Amino acid sequence: MICSAVRKKGENGNDVDLEIKFNVEDLRRVLELGDSDDDPTIISERLCKGLWCRMGFTGHVNGKMGKTMFSHAYKFMIHCVVHGLSHRKGAHDETSDYIMNIITCLVLNRPYNVSKVIFE
Repeated sequence: MICSAVRKKGENGNDVDLEIKFNVEDLRRVLELGDSDDDPTIISERLCKGLWCRMGFTGHVNGKMGKTMFSHAYKFMIHCVVHGLSHRKGAHDETSDYIMNIITCLVLNRPYNVSKVIFE
């Protein structure tokens, strides 16, 4: 549960603090992600790396995973996921482990608990 307070102007022009609480179920409902608590958040490394090779990955498998190292067919999808779900302020060329787990599940059409990853 995340608790926060938002200040807004009341009817009389004075500041009023509103308490806001939300949890994973609220996030899942509002974003319409369609995942559940039973869906995994960690995919096996072997499955991910095998898929990267099939996606045309040209870099070292145990090194940094940059989106430029994938075939053109997957670069834009990786670009969209990195910019949409990454918490970075820069270095959008590199992908982190949880982003590659999401991409693996998207490509393989497998369930993934995206709302838990976003919430955490």
